[in-house]
Amino acid sequence: MRLVHLSDLHLGYRQYQRLTPAGINQREADVARAFRNAIDKTIELAPDVVVIAGDVFHNVRPTNPAILTAFSQFARLKASLPNTEVVIVAGNHDTPRTAETGCILKLFEPLDIHIADAEARRISFADRSLSILAVPDSGNRRPALTPDAGYRYNVLLLHGEVEGVIPDHAKITDRAAVTISNEELGADRWSYVALGHYHVYRQVAPNAYYSGSIDYTSANAWGELAEEREAKIGGKGIIEQNLATGEHRFHPLPDVRRWIDLPALSARGLSSAELDTAIRTAIAGCEGGIDEQVVRLLARDVPRHIARELDQKALREYRRRALHFLLDTRRPDVIRSHGHGAPGRRPSLRDVVRDKLRGRVIESDLSREALVDLGIRYLDDVEKSDAAPRTTTEVVS
Repeated sequence: MRLVHLSDLHLGYRQYQRLTPAGINQREADVARAFRNAIDKTIELAPDVVVIAGDVFHNVRPTNPAILTAFSQFARLKASLPNTEVVIVAGNHDTPRTAETGCILKLFEPLDIHIADAEARRISFADRSLSILAVPDSGNRRPALTPDAGYRYNVLLLHGEVEGVIPDHAKITDRAAVTISNEELGADRWSYVALGHYHVYRQVAPNAYYSGSIDYTSANAWGELAEEREAKIGGKGIIEQNLATGEHRFHPLPDVRRWIDLPALSARGLSSAELDTAIRTAIAGCEGGIDEQVVRLLARDVPRHIARELDQKALREYRRRALHFLLDTRRPDVIRSHGHGAPGRRPSLRDVVRDKLRGRVIESDLSREALVDLGIRYLDDVEKSDAAPRTTTEVVS
């Protein structure tokens, strides 16, 4: 009994001000293509059941192209795999704020797709000895999360936050209505727990997983990329789970568009011209180039006056070439020099001189470090002079 688990499709997601030749937002088109890739892979795997753990759409009232994409791809899935059962649970992005507004996921029921939107549903398939408890992120009271003892395989399909799993940055930007403890989840009672809402592939228990989103559609895509790098995850994908054997496999999906987080720069001590050169070098060294990609370059310790003096013409050219180019400049950490307030280290005179010289505008053909070294040497000479013992004549004069 093989199951495919995917989640957080976010069809209709729009980002940046670029359009396709057909007039569709380019990122909306990217997400639609990622969904087609996910359906292609699912058809290739030909599982017995497909579960989708919420957030099919990015908005409660999605765009017409998003609706057409969803309907046509789900229809293609059912036509290609007529014996495969498909179950969808509503996520927080699918759920209307008022009860009077119907959930658009009902649109897929004529395709013989099982939907759980406003209330939790237990959906059973006797011929497969399979029972699925589908719990939407509706905010309504949920039932006791218990398997059906009359079936060999029991799957919990839930959209929400499992306590202690989702990082704070992800919770702040997109809160789920459903929050659940590991004790209530009771993963060891189930054949498999399919989770949605968190956009990074993550194991919660030996048989409980977030499949992650199929594209970078959260408010903090760069945070997702960092998490994926740390966990050595090959980007976005879908899960294949064998309920009989417990065999688990994550299938990466092909990149629709590359998200490139260039190695961060330190601008400490650099002039605007030197930082321009460092930016140009970083972009030139980007493997595969930045054209039509989504690119970020983080530059730390950039004072305001240096940021203002950067080559704006060059930055506009980088933005023209990429689908989106973000130069993320961060100002130096503030060191409190006097007075009361938040904790901070009182800078020494040496720190003050060094930072002032490193931030001073100088001619680009001068060596900044040589200037800093000279300033520190003069300061040392003065301190040595002040520390030297004085004669009576020196004190009187």
